[in-house]
Amino acid sequence: MQTIETPRVVIIGAGLAAVYTALKLAPLPVVMISPEPLGSGASSAWAQGGVAAAMARTDSAQAHADDTMRAGAGSVLREVAEFVTKAAPEHILDLSELGTGFDRTSDGGFVQSREAAHSAARVVRVKGDQAGAEIMRALIVALRETPSIQVIEGALAVALESDGSQVSGVYLSSVDAPNGQQVLLRGAAHVLATGGSSGLYAQTTNPARIRGQGIGMAARAGARIADAEFVQFHPTAIDVGEDPTPLATEALRGEGAILIDRDGHRFMPDIHPDAELAPRDTVARAVYMQAGNRPALDTRQAIGAEIAAQFPAVTEACLRNGVDPVCDPIPVTASAHYHMGGVETDLAGRSSLKGLWACGEAASTGLHGANRLASNGLLEALVFARSCARDIAAGIARQDAPDVEFSFTSGGDQTDEQDVAALRRTMTEHVGVVRDESGLCHALTEIAAIEGRHARSDVFLNMTATATLIAAAALLRKESRGAHYRSDFPDLIPGPGQRSALTMTEALALRDRIAKDAA
Repeated sequence: MQTIETPRVVIIGAGLAAVYTALKLAPLPVVMISPEPLGSGASSAWAQGGVAAAMARTDSAQAHADDTMRAGAGSVLREVAEFVTKAAPEHILDLSELGTGFDRTSDGGFVQSREAAHSAARVVRVKGDQAGAEIMRALIVALRETPSIQVIEGALAVALESDGSQVSGVYLSSVDAPNGQQVLLRGAAHVLATGGSSGLYAQTTNPARIRGQGIGMAARAGARIADAEFVQFHPTAIDVGEDPTPLATEALRGEGAILIDRDGHRFMPDIHPDAELAPRDTVARAVYMQAGNRPALDTRQAIGAEIAAQFPAVTEACLRNGVDPVCDPIPVTASAHYHMGGVETDLAGRSSLKGLWACGEAASTGLHGANRLASNGLLEALVFARSCARDIAAGIARQDAPDVEFSFTSGGDQTDEQDVAALRRTMTEHVGVVRDESGLCHALTEIAAIEGRHARSDVFLNMTATATLIAAAALLRKESRGAHYRSDFPDLIPGPGQRSALTMTEALALRDRIAKDAA
């Protein structure tokens, strides 16, 4: 195996968190590991709603933090919520200076939308539903102009070099042969910014490669994983049979769109006083329970013909599937969207393993608790990308660094897509919107069986590691809180919510015990 040592900071990932970390580390030398061409394959570019920030004079960071606490169902860390919401406006201004074309009012202010569980309109957006794509476009332009940043495309991180307490390198393979020959890259520091885990589900809004590989890698290296059970399901994925499911942004409901059943009955006012703007987990469960009644998002009266100009991505997704949102309600379904859990980090982005930082959806900072507040995802990525960069920069001396160069030898098996599909079905059927002990135990047993067929594939082991952690944490949490709903434990345990924490060793011990009992 080829081993390369570099004074560069190694950033694993190519989405918003990864790119922003690289920019904030400049002029320190960085090498980014990107499976796809930069700007594609990451969830960040697909984000529609925008970035939450208290920019209006009538709003405040404290109110934003309070909303974050409420949405998180008692499991948000107050210190983290205040840290993030206080920093939010300066990141919006920074993105603007970097060239992000946020929507503006006639007097130059920011157009802001209200989304679910926000007490004010505070989501800064781009062309209605283009925020993620536009932010990534602007940041990639800035990155291409930053000579200290090297980007290696077509390489996939598959494992971390670790002694159980410290990370010293990352094993890479070719995207074209992920189970083939590996290269070990050792950097001055290592940042995990690989995205979330929702692609582990058969029905997801995430890009194809976002299947928990980064979280699984870190867990297998010994990192502590927090809040793994909390997976957010978006209530208004467009139900047209596509994989991934296209997204109908929450901003549509902020503009007055309503949820109806096949008889035209508006069902959310019967469930929550905030109706369509209730916390996302509440709306997602309502849509899930309405599945037999063909739930739909009706934009006709609230937005009408303006939807094409205001929300072009939603309109295009509808039209290519024969739905005209000007005339027809949009069929919707609850679809796995965002993982609140991940690698446990502190305010500096440090994981439990020395030498490993994490940010973006791969991290669990304590901001989201049991249910992420709408449009806090991109914000968290920005804030903690900068935190990681500042903490790393404080401990590294600037020095010149040659480009990292290596090549992969040909050969190596592809991942078994049939077993990937089986894993995704298991997660959707048994670890989805509504869970119970029987289903979770079945899921853990099935995950173990699937994993056993791929014991030598790091790529597959990363996926099954994260799936195991999600199912195990869900089994251990014997209550319903936020996005985690147990039909056999439908009530909230009184008192303040507790975050969960698991290591891979603990999760595997639980899985093995269940498999033994089943046998």
